[in-house]
Amino acid sequence: MATIYISEAEAIGDIRGLIARAYLGEEIVIEKESAPSMVLRKAAEPRGRLLSESIALAEAHSKELGYEPVMDADFAADLEEIIANRKPRDLSSWD
Repeated sequence: MATIYISEAEAIGDIRGLIARAYLGEEIVIEKESAPSMVLRKAAEPRGRLLSESIALAEAHSKELGYEPVMDADFAADLEEIIANRKPRDLSSWD
């Protein structure tokens, strides 16, 4: 991985380019008065799991079991009650 040292003034002039280079894996050290003040590194890995990955895991689990698991009747009833009693979101505080 390459490391690029650049002044703060130069970085301000090409921040988009520097971010693009960081996405490609380069490390960017932005210096202010010859002392590192910021380091841009490769983008963080996404947290959590994509829905498509969760579906694939569920399908693989079903194949391992040899059947598709079903929701517990009490749990299903609880979810139906929650959905039936939902209230609209109050977005007035966003105005």
